[in-house]
Formats: sequence, structure tokens, C-alpha cells
Amino acid sequence: MKNWWQDTFPQGKQTITITDSQGYPVKIAYGEKGKGKPLFLLHGIGSWSYNWRNLIEPLSKYFRVICFDAKGFGFSEKPLHREETTGHQVIELQRIITALCNEPVAILSESLGALVALAFAQEYSELVSHLAVVNVPIFTKKLPHWGMSLLAKTPLEIIEVIDKLRLSYLFAPLIREIMAIERRSVLFDPSILTQENVFWITYPYIEFPGTFLKVAQELQIAAREIENAQKNQPNWLSKIQNNLINIECPTLIMWGEQDTWFPIEHGKQLHQLIPSSLFQVLPECHHDASSGASDAIEIATVDFLRKTNFLQL
Repeated sequence: MKNWWQDTFPQGKQTITITDSQGYPVKIAYGEKGKGKPLFLLHGIGSWSYNWRNLIEPLSKYFRVICFDAKGFGFSEKPLHREETTGHQVIELQRIITALCNEPVAILSESLGALVALAFAQEYSELVSHLAVVNVPIFTKKLPHWGMSLLAKTPLEIIEVIDKLRLSYLFAPLIREIMAIERRSVLFDPSILTQENVFWITYPYIEFPGTFLKVAQELQIAAREIENAQKNQPNWLSKIQNNLINIECPTLIMWGEQDTWFPIEHGKQLHQLIPSSLFQVLPECHHDASSGASDAIEIATVDFLRKTNFLQL
């Protein structure tokens, strides 16, 4: 099987070491392609840079595209310490951006990555020039999938044992088959998912111990924050919602018309709460928009960044 990083980025997979929100050094895997102003791509939970495979090349014709795996995901380091803080991704994104860029950046983000991007724009407005978000879990009242709920309820000690015993490696064919079924369920056209796609989507889960543990940890944090929001207790979701009005940078909101995880009404509501935002419907698009509606996202993003003076042709 080909090396995806080498085939996608001129310098292949690169790494930087940042200090995470807990004060630990952690290696972050990233790739970059193209010249011009910096455009960061942020993936969702359980994903990694590969989810942007259809957009890296076309966007690199206009921008310096920087694609990285969040801490614990993909090819980035999986920390040994288990404790994690809510919103740690925002702190770590700030450190990644400042390590790689010396100017405000544009961010294109999906799902949980888009939620992080909204919070980041609120806390580090000086580092964000433009924002494009896709299918954001901003108003969700539950985890959108039964598998997520199951992982969120499983004790981390059990998942840690599964990781250490490399059971995912032993049962690789089963893992790939389950992942393929689940990925097809969030695509408008399931037939576009190839065996090569499945291989790379599942690669970190099978090859890198700690991946399942990290996903479960993030899902447990998400479940707790959603529960606190429902109980009107202090939580990260409500904090982001209450500060949406403070996002001042030009913002493009894109939403899959057939997204059953986070319905399009959530996108329209988000559009009403961000003063400088534009709203774009992605037709024939389920939740996995970066894979299933990449052409529409490319056109909308480039047009948005051109009209708001981030891109000057």
C-alpha cells in the first residue's frame, strides 16, 4: 500500500512538538502543500488528516494548506497520561498555529473540529482571519451514534487493556468491515467509499495503540458536556453558544442537507447567531461532508475567501 503522506505532501509527514494543555510535550503529525496565505484543515472526532484527502490538492492551488492530526488521533502522539481537560483542543490549536505561522490564518473545519474552531475564534480572535465550518455539533442534545454512546460508557481501563493487547490488530478485518459500514452510513452516496479509503481510515486504529483509548476519552468528555448542558450546569457547549455573537471574522457555515446527525436547522440557527456569517447548503450531503461533498466545499470555500479578500487572484 502506498504511503499516503508521501503521496499527498511534497515533504511527506512532518512533525512538530508542542506543549499540550496538561503541560506535556507531544508530537503532532502534519503535512503542508501549496503557497500563499495559510489555510488550516481541522478534522472531526475519530478522524485524521486523511478525511481531507479530496480537498488538499485543489485548495493548495490557492493557499498554503496545512493539515494536521489532533493530539491522540491519526499519526500524532498518543499521550500516556489519561487525564484531559474540556476544551484542550483550543489550547493545542493555538500552539500548533503559532508554531507554524506568523500571521492570522483561515480555518476550514468539520464536525468536532468545527466546534473547536468556533471556540478558538472566540478566544484567539487575533490569530483567525477567516472561518469556514461544516456540520458543527453546536446544538446537539446527545451523541449522534450508538457506537459513540457505547464507547462513552465503557470504562477507560477496559479500552486501555484492549489497546495494550493489540486486539484491534488481531481483529483488523472485522474492524475494517465495521468501520466501512459506519462510514457508508454517513455518506449520501455510499458507493464512493473504496477499499483503499477504508484501509487508511482505519489505519491508526489498527496500527497505533492508544487510538481507541483517545477516542473513548474524547467521547466521554463530550457526553459529560452535553449532559451538563441539558441540566443547565456549567459546560463548554453553552459557553461557546453564548459567545457566538463575539465572533467577528468573516465566517462561512456549510451544512449537509441530509445530515441526520446534526440537522440543517442547527446550521440555520448558528447562522443567525454569528453576525458576519454566510450560510451555504450542501445538497446531496450527509454528515461526512469532506468526503461526500468535497467539490461543493472547495467551490464554496474558495469563493468565500476570494470575496472576503483572503484570496487575491
